[in-house]
Amino acid sequence: MCRPTNKGKQLEPLKKGDEWLEEFNLAQFTKDLKELGDKLEKNQGEDDVRHLNKMVRWSNICGLVGFLSMGFGVNALAIIGLSTFTFTRWTMIAHHTCHGGYDKCHPNKQRWHRFKFAIGSTWRRTCDWFDWMLPEAWNVEHNNRHHYNLSEIHDPDLVEANLIDLREADSPLLVKYLVVLINVVTWKWFYYAPNTYKELKLAKWRREGKKIPEGVKPEDAVTIRSLMSTGTAFYSFSEFLQVVIGPYFLFHFFIFPLPLLFIGQYLDIPDMYSSAIKNLLWAELLTNAHGFVAVVTNHAGDDMYRFRDGCRPYSGSFYLRQVLASVDFWTGSDINDFLHGYLNYQIEHHMWPSLSMLSYKKSQPLVKELCKKHGVPYVQENVFSRVKKTVDIMCGSSSMKWFPETYEKEFLKIDALAEEKKKLAPKSQ
Repeated sequence: MCRPTNKGKQLEPLKKGDEWLEEFNLAQFTKDLKELGDKLEKNQGEDDVRHLNKMVRWSNICGLVGFLSMGFGVNALAIIGLSTFTFTRWTMIAHHTCHGGYDKCHPNKQRWHRFKFAIGSTWRRTCDWFDWMLPEAWNVEHNNRHHYNLSEIHDPDLVEANLIDLREADSPLLVKYLVVLINVVTWKWFYYAPNTYKELKLAKWRREGKKIPEGVKPEDAVTIRSLMSTGTAFYSFSEFLQVVIGPYFLFHFFIFPLPLLFIGQYLDIPDMYSSAIKNLLWAELLTNAHGFVAVVTNHAGDDMYRFRDGCRPYSGSFYLRQVLASVDFWTGSDINDFLHGYLNYQIEHHMWPSLSMLSYKKSQPLVKELCKKHGVPYVQENVFSRVKKTVDIMCGSSSMKWFPETYEKEFLKIDALAEEKKKLAPKSQ
């Protein structure tokens, strides 16, 4: 398509780095990606299940190594094993299963299905994915709110917006770095658990038609700090403690290592239980840091775009935004991907959230080539480089890019016309 116009007038002048928009063909880009997505989904099957099973085995081996070694003093083997198990159980296994990546291809529909895995009871949560976040809450916050509002005003995981207080604070940069460091090793329970639960309660309020109290901004993040200082209209701290983090805290740090108390007595090693708790605490710090590096950095940086208005899921604007507001890390071998939690295929995952890990591996070079063909910026970089860019955003040292407003509106109009044309087209028999 030619350079789009708005009411007969040329659109706004483009800034440096945005010139690719002048010749960008949104319709053809959308067509190519939809065809690729359909092909990937159609080809999922036994290979994807075998790949999932392999990743589950690797994750479980890490957990077993950590469990067997955590009673013998504070040691790196236990800390790394326990940390990696927690990280991969979330980012790989729970993440892609809760998105529906194995709904159609896995034979065990009673477990490996988005409407079964880790939800419905504390028992299922314990067996499938036991972490600080309540799975039902994470499904709402991440699978729905984040994925379909990516880098928009209402994206609950928009780093630049959530860290506005730190960005605007009149503090030395060194102090800001210290605040970031504390967040790096605590963010899952300090921010993610309370904020995902807020999104779950907010979704329930909206379904019930319950009015949000005056003065309450539903887009504001809820953290442990805000819960304990001003509280939140959506739930009490005692409810949060009882339903969300209490069960995990009690089981993970005290009940889970309890057998070592008796094993230690039998082997005449009195500190096995206390050593296990210490290793679990150190592993908690490490898995938070590992998660921060692989998760928080996915959509932050001065080369990532922000958007003003929402768009239709799987429209042209939707596909384009997933590329422009996401970054891939190094990709390739299963070991590399395992250590990244398969979050190194973030662009492909955001385009088609309900595909398997193996499908993302297959699709990555194809998507990269399609973006090159259409002139769309495709960012792929070492994860540690992205950490630096993310920290700069958090501290206010840099800012994200705003997508040109008139182009954003024009593309939304094109989406609306395409949707209308689709509705008017005769249905195939």
